[in-house]
Amino acid sequence: MYKVRFVNYPAHYHSIESEIDAAIKEILLNGDFILRSQLEEFEKNIASFIGVKHAIGVNSGTDALYLSARAAGMGPGMEAITVAHTFVATVGAIVHCGATPILVDVGEDHNMDVEQLEKAISPQTRAIIPVHLNGYVCDMEKVMAIADENDLIVIEDAAQALGATFNGKRAGSFGLSGCFSFYPAKMLGTIGDGGLVVTNDDEFAEKIRALRDNGRTPSGELYGYGFCSRLDNLHAAILDVKLKYLPKWIERRREIASLYYQGLSDLPELKLPPHSDDRFFDVYQNYVIRSNERDRLVAHMEESGIEILISWPKPMHHHDALGLRHFHLPMTEQLSDEVLSLPMYPELSDEQAGYVVDAIHKFYKMDT
Repeated sequence: MYKVRFVNYPAHYHSIESEIDAAIKEILLNGDFILRSQLEEFEKNIASFIGVKHAIGVNSGTDALYLSARAAGMGPGMEAITVAHTFVATVGAIVHCGATPILVDVGEDHNMDVEQLEKAISPQTRAIIPVHLNGYVCDMEKVMAIADENDLIVIEDAAQALGATFNGKRAGSFGLSGCFSFYPAKMLGTIGDGGLVVTNDDEFAEKIRALRDNGRTPSGELYGYGFCSRLDNLHAAILDVKLKYLPKWIERRREIASLYYQGLSDLPELKLPPHSDDRFFDVYQNYVIRSNERDRLVAHMEESGIEILISWPKPMHHHDALGLRHFHLPMTEQLSDEVLSLPMYPELSDEQAGYVVDAIHKFYKMDT
């Protein structure tokens, strides 16, 4: 039995239980299940939060990436540049369109190394897909400058960065498309899968709306063959309830991150998340630390009753079935050997965060 869960779903539900129950009951009583007012209201509200013209609810973060790549015209003979230190869906969106993924390494912030990005561009390059990992935004000033200079599309994988900003601008609002996930453990999670595409481009938004609904346009005309990838009203209603609490939850995540930093910064054996400059506002989807003794530390934490996550213990380009072995990504490989994520959710108490810190200190004292 864990003393500290990595994410405590029941505690999260109980914190707003009556509002969630009322939202679900309204859906069931009215029979409003697919493409109804609750979805429209949520899309309007989250578009305002992110600072974009259009927000289109889809079935998952995976679908958000794939539909964005399709709507952007990705196809055979084209290349898209992204990273391997991410969930496989980022690269999968490129491959499923028939295009070729070109992988570049990440930097100390675990995000795309922008210096390597420019070197990876070829005549076949069509798009850049930066990943805002762990609630920390890429240097989008440099990414967008490179994209503009080379006439490239930018599709942001912002699945882990809802609410994070760079120079005051929200993750997902820089490129042609921003893609988000509402998987239960995300910044804004539902009770299953869900996703979102955001954009400021009217034509692109209409393409996404058609693609998510089997190719149908509002008039009933078929845009083409699409997919059944709608965010249903039940999830939208739950997410709309949660959205108004998101700023408060972000502040709590930042408080917990500060407790971890204060408690662990005296351990030279650890590398903590980079303390970003004033251009970045981090939301700490995950609090990721690095240790040369990662596997032993994780075992110790589990023995102490603390649930830990490792993302990802095997680099994506080392999975033979994906055909990506030809990429040489030393930082990605190093991170796969060293990273572990500590418990992080708004309901985590100061006492629980302190217990996590104490357990890590005990591990390093055992080695002295």
